[in-house]
Amino acid sequence: QVQLVESGGGLVQAGESLRLSCAASGSIIGYNNMGWYRQAPGKQRELVATISRLAFTNYADSVKGRFTISRDIVKNTVYLQMNSLKPEDTAVYLCNAHDSNLDYWGQGTQVTSPQ
Repeated sequence: QVQLVESGGGLVQAGESLRLSCAASGSIIGYNNMGWYRQAPGKQRELVATISRLAFTNYADSVKGRFTISRDIVKNTVYLQMNSLKPEDTAVYLCNAHDSNLDYWGQGTQVTSPQ
């Protein structure tokens, strides 16, 4: 079972940038998808971005053009570069590893961009 540890969250002003990291305890190349999700208070968890085993990427419409997902398969790490942050991006961001019918989650990292 893979362990996922997120880092890089924080408090930033609207318009600023952050880069999140998700370090996996083992190889990430074997998973169908690695991704980032987020959950704001009182809201359901939603997909932010995913990257497939073949490095195809997918983004939520709300972050297209602002966020970029990438990976380093040597370091077993997935990144989320977040630019032009908005107050509505405020949430706990969680890393996910998906393989067949299994999902693994990290504990999450808080991103706050106040009004």
